Amino acid sequence: MGWIDKLIAPWPATVQCSFWIVVSGTLTTGQLAIVRLIANEVHVFEIVFLRAVFSLIFIAPLLMGNAAVLLRPVRLGICILCGTLAFLANVGFYFAAKFMPLADIMAIHFLRPILAAILAGIFLREFIGGSRAIALLAGLAGAAIIIRPGLVELNVGVFFVLGVVVVQSWNPINRRLLAKSEHPDTVAVWNPLVIFPLAGVPAIFVWTMPTAAQLGWIAVIGILEMINQRVLGRAYVQGEAVIVVALHYTRLPIAALM
Repeated sequence: MGWIDKLIAPWPATVQCSFWIVVSGTLTTGQLAIVRLIANEVHVFEIVFLRAVFSLIFIAPLLMGNAAVLLRPVRLGICILCGTLAFLANVGFYFAAKFMPLADIMAIHFLRPILAAILAGIFLREFIGGSRAIALLAGLAGAAIIIRPGLVELNVGVFFVLGVVVVQSWNPINRRLLAKSEHPDTVAVWNPLVIFPLAGVPAIFVWTMPTAAQLGWIAVIGILEMINQRVLGRAYVQGEAVIVVALHYTRLPIAALM
């Protein structure tokens, strides 16, 4: 991704952050769209496990030239915590994708920026007032108007998304802390390393041999997630956690389009 870094280097930091978040939203929503296609045939734990396998395969070339940096982070504990929370969020997101339209998932998920911004204000001392607070509240209001409370069917998928909101609200704090001490690609390496064993154990009990087509789709999910983690790492370098989570509102029109 070095050539993209060089291309957008002259842009203001907030504009660079916005660019990376829009790319991340597209990659994340693309994953959920694929999960909706195969989740009724392949169990979610199996999808998450195989996705981690493919992510590690795809990221192997990156490790060859930078293993000493990427595999020995300064804040190893936070990297492991980040991967654990990512595993829980992935499982919740993928289960939700079985039961709900993508736009509804993203709309409910917009509770996360409010919680994450509050946590960032408390623990990272990031300023929330003024235009930032207006952006957060306006995005939340817009999402509420789009989904029109009462028209989103209440099913088990809603509770999975709410679980994701709770789990993911802390991860922007982790990502911002890691952005200060680690290479932008460190989390992209450690997330699948942590998710691999966490998903592997439950996958044993639900395992069914996927078809070639299903493996192909999961491989696509793996490469999308690997790129997404590298993209998010760059977003947190360029923008404070409050800005990053506020920009996640851009995922709603992307999800609606997909």
